[in-house]
Amino acid sequence: MGVAVQEEVEAADKPALYREIILRLEGLFAGERNGIANAANMSALLGEMLPDLNWVGFYFLDPVSSGLVVGPFQGRPACVRIAIGKGVCGTSVAERRPIIVPDVDAFPGHIACDAASRSELVVPLLRGAEILGVLDLDSPILARFDEADRDGLVTAAQLFVSASDL
Repeated sequence: MGVAVQEEVEAADKPALYREIILRLEGLFAGERNGIANAANMSALLGEMLPDLNWVGFYFLDPVSSGLVVGPFQGRPACVRIAIGKGVCGTSVAERRPIIVPDVDAFPGHIACDAASRSELVVPLLRGAEILGVLDLDSPILARFDEADRDGLVTAAQLFVSASDL
C-alpha cells in the first residue's frame, strides 16, 4: 500500500498530500451518504495515497456489545472486536482523542492484530459528543506518524462523519 504516491513523503510535503486526499475524498463522498460505502472508499484511497502502511481502516461502535467491531479496511485480516479502553483503538474511544503511537511495543495493552505493525495512529470518529468509532492506521515502520498525519487524518475523519449516515 502507498507505493502509488511515492516511497517517502517529506514532512514539508504532508500538508499538500492531505489537501489532495481531502479533495479526492470530497469527490468520492459527493452524493453518497452510505457510511459503509464511504468507509470502504476512504480506506482504499488512504491505502493507495499514504506510503508505508500495512493496515488502514475503520472500527465502528457496536451498540449491542458496546465495543468496537471491524469495518471496511485495507490490509491483512484484522481483530474483529475491541473493547472500549483496550488497545490503541479502545483507548482513543475512551479518551475521545487521536493517539499517535511511535512504537506499539511501548504502548501498554497494545493489541497486535498484525505482528508486522510497529507504529499506529488512531483518530476517533465524533459527531458532536457521540462517538461512532475510529479510523485506524498501522505501519511496519517505527515512528511513521507525526502531527501532520494526525491533523490531516482528523480532517479526513471529520469529512467522513459529516458525509456519512452512520
